[in-house]
Amino acid sequence: MPSESDEDGLYYGWIVVVACFIGTFVVFGLSYSFGVFFERILDEFGHSRGVTSIAFGLQTFTLYIGAVLVGALVDRYGTRQILLAGTGLLCVGLLGTSQAESLFALFLFYGIITGFGMCAVYVVSYATVPRWFDRHVGLAGGIASAGLGAGMLFVAPASTALIEQTGWRTAFLLLTAGATALLLVAAVLIRDDPLAADVTPPENEFVGEPTPATDENLREQLEAVRRIAFTPSFFCLFVGWVAIYTTLYVVFSHIVVYVTDIGISAAVGALVIAIIGGASAVARVGIGHIADAVGRTAVFGTCSAIMGLATIALPFATSSWTLLAFAFVYGIGYGGNGALLSPLTADLFGRENINAVFGLISGSFAVSGLIAPYIAGLGYDSIGTYNPVFIAAGIAAVGGAGLIVLADRLAQSRTPKTAYDSPPG
Repeated sequence: MPSESDEDGLYYGWIVVVACFIGTFVVFGLSYSFGVFFERILDEFGHSRGVTSIAFGLQTFTLYIGAVLVGALVDRYGTRQILLAGTGLLCVGLLGTSQAESLFALFLFYGIITGFGMCAVYVVSYATVPRWFDRHVGLAGGIASAGLGAGMLFVAPASTALIEQTGWRTAFLLLTAGATALLLVAAVLIRDDPLAADVTPPENEFVGEPTPATDENLREQLEAVRRIAFTPSFFCLFVGWVAIYTTLYVVFSHIVVYVTDIGISAAVGALVIAIIGGASAVARVGIGHIADAVGRTAVFGTCSAIMGLATIALPFATSSWTLLAFAFVYGIGYGGNGALLSPLTADLFGRENINAVFGLISGSFAVSGLIAPYIAGLGYDSIGTYNPVFIAAGIAAVGGAGLIVLADRLAQSRTPKTAYDSPPG
């Protein structure tokens, strides 16, 4: 690799950011476009909204519940190997989804196999950046995670067009081909950390030295992660993320059918997802950079509260313009929040075993992702409206924002984690 350690050239960490951007683009562009396919799948299999939405819940649960083990494997065996394995599983899962003839097959291929493939890509894409950056980790993490917003901005409208022209099964086939090609590019670009890649970070990027991949055996590594998991700050962060991201999974799994329920075109529902993605992509870069200067925890909490308040207001968005306004505000909050997931984890718990720790805290998304879409669908099936679910989810998110601030205070009350920790949140 030419001049990777050349101090006068481009720091290779920014190439890693590009690879991680591609990963988040693929994973969340595909996952959060489920709402676009939802109505066609409902028609195909003839089950209720609550039951059918289990497919999305299973995928989300699998994506995040496997993240702690995948994170430990990444720390030990490297980013490229795990990324390639995830790409293979993702391809198999999506191909199987396109051929599913029963709801069980849909749950298996879309929910579980695709979910495991996404899990590997997700962990590599989110948790690798903090190994390459310290002082600019908010900006770098924001750019990497902006792939999520860009994926939503592009994939949801593209999926809508493909479904109209080719049907939902062929649309899945075409998306599989594009996703596989992009992830192979990311695998070529990705590197574990500056020390493993023999790269010299820019002066003053790190206070101290970058953290290498762990040299502990797997049992020691998991024990270190277990000790973190039993701290009060980890508990508050975990529960806070469960509450905050309830809004996300309710919105992304049901927004398109909600829009059609109130007499507006499904294309507007797809546009809502796209605008959330576009606003999120911009916010991730800008807010991530701001958070490096003013404090990541405070910014994360504020953006989480914005997500909650916007969801509380969603039942009052009954026209195309008010729905698009909701999408923009929610996207800004979600973008600022999402840019800081792995930097906040590193701030609170250090960078050693960062992939495994981030994988474990990501179990919070598994909880909300499995439960929230089903409860939203069940609520609609029971009372004929999503409005109480939207309001309850929004209130939970505002409470979750408060737990994030508490987690930071509890973490600061402990002995400092390492000498290289970033500015306090």
